[in-house]
Amino acid sequence: MPKTDLDAIDRRILAKLQEDARISNVDLAKGAGISPSPCLRRVRALEERGVIRGYVTVLDQTAVGLPVSIFVSVSLERQIERALEEFETAVSSWPEVLECYLMTGDADYLLRVVVPDLSAYERFLMDHLTRVPGVSSIKSSFALKQVSHRSALPLTHLSGGLHETR
Repeated sequence: MPKTDLDAIDRRILAKLQEDARISNVDLAKGAGISPSPCLRRVRALEERGVIRGYVTVLDQTAVGLPVSIFVSVSLERQIERALEEFETAVSSWPEVLECYLMTGDADYLLRVVVPDLSAYERFLMDHLTRVPGVSSIKSSFALKQVSHRSALPLTHLSGGLHETR
């Protein structure tokens, strides 16, 4: 959906939902400056149009026993479509991989992997990553500390910002 299709009310709704996806429709409507019925219709329309893809609960990684984060740079032997598709299909099936990006630069892919400990990462490498045909190199960087993490997208770049009225 083009960004021009998001008016100021839609942007306020999205900002509020990113702050608290469990907000009641009444409170969401109040925050967006509209009444509850039109607010609910707008949220449903945003869902149907794919602007809102879903709702999740953000867990504390350490509290659930996954304190180790690794950023993994992967290079393939050949960057042909079939090899890229095969790698992406494999990576998409591994729950340890929270994010995977096709990159420019030195590596073809950058992965964010979470595991309970170094032994689990070694098993992940041996059982999964090194078994994908066409992988030529794997470079791992271990995160020492998470300094910042956001899941909310910045919406201020959309025309007029969040507080514009129509």
